[in-house]
Amino acid sequence: MLRFQTAGESHGQALVAIVSGMPAGLCVDFDYINRELKRRQGGCGRGGRMRIESDTAQFLSGVRCGRTIGSPITLLISNHDWENWKEALAVEDSPEARARHKSLTRPRPGHADLAGCLKYNFPEARYVLERASARETAARVAAGAVAAPPPGPVVPAAAGGNTTYAPFVPGSTPKNGLSKMF
Repeated sequence: MLRFQTAGESHGQALVAIVSGMPAGLCVDFDYINRELKRRQGGCGRGGRMRIESDTAQFLSGVRCGRTIGSPITLLISNHDWENWKEALAVEDSPEARARHKSLTRPRPGHADLAGCLKYNFPEARYVLERASARETAARVAAGAVAAPPPGPVVPAAAGGNTTYAPFVPGSTPKNGLSKMF
């Protein structure tokens, strides 16, 4: 079964996506994944955040030599705006961090603020809005781009076709030339 989870906050250090259930031996099209992230940013937005971030997925696990290895795939998308928020949303507790915390005590209409405050018993909505933000969709787009093949026919390498998302066929030579590895 194919599953994904996301972690991270809008103004946190990074967004993370974990995709599990991908079979081993599939080629990963890194350009396609980053194009999908760029396409996400091309939509309509109210704020200047889309000008600050230039999303690219960094693979931390589950892919070696451009192919899936069967273990969970972990992707990291850095938040460049973290520099402006690292004191206000510090991970460690300190008097300085508490002094710079930017609380949000009035839930915004049409957002998850009130529901999240009630669910988690938070006295204010800052942590809810950090998690339930449009920025978080970058991790979802990256996970979806890993799981879904790019448009077009998928032809196995053994048939001389495009190896993108085609299972590795023993005896064929991967693009990276590491055929002895397989």
